[in-house]
Amino acid sequence: MTTLKLRALVPGDEVAWRDLWEQYLTFYKSALPEEVYATTFGRLVDPAERGMFGLIAYLGDTPVGIVNCVIHRHLWRIEEVCYLGDLYVAPEARGTGLGRALIEAVYKEADARGAPSVYWMTQEFNQTARQLYDRVGELTPFIKYQRSAA
Repeated sequence: MTTLKLRALVPGDEVAWRDLWEQYLTFYKSALPEEVYATTFGRLVDPAERGMFGLIAYLGDTPVGIVNCVIHRHLWRIEEVCYLGDLYVAPEARGTGLGRALIEAVYKEADARGAPSVYWMTQEFNQTARQLYDRVGELTPFIKYQRSAA
């Protein structure tokens, strides 16, 4: 039986993390410049960067999942909150409980950092992920807007 290992990202995970994050971005029909990859990974593994963290999951020696998070202040709360920005599970590891394990690990890390409120977004069409999200979270009525491109 292959063992699932889930842990904080470390600098040596960069190649594996990049591959998984690129697959995630491709799913959402997005691409980012190299500078964003390098900067984001650097922030996720920098111990001095209290506002960001990342986790990686391995099935045996194969990287199969990542999660990238941002801890930030909130206008309606005294304590900080955690934004689960990116969650990706490789196709070969889907249906194994890894997505739930990653989210629960985020909950645990957010609690440890004093940010017990965790939130995330997904696209409406992502029905597979939403089946999990409906079991581990609460759907809110908020609609996201953003600044128009200039």
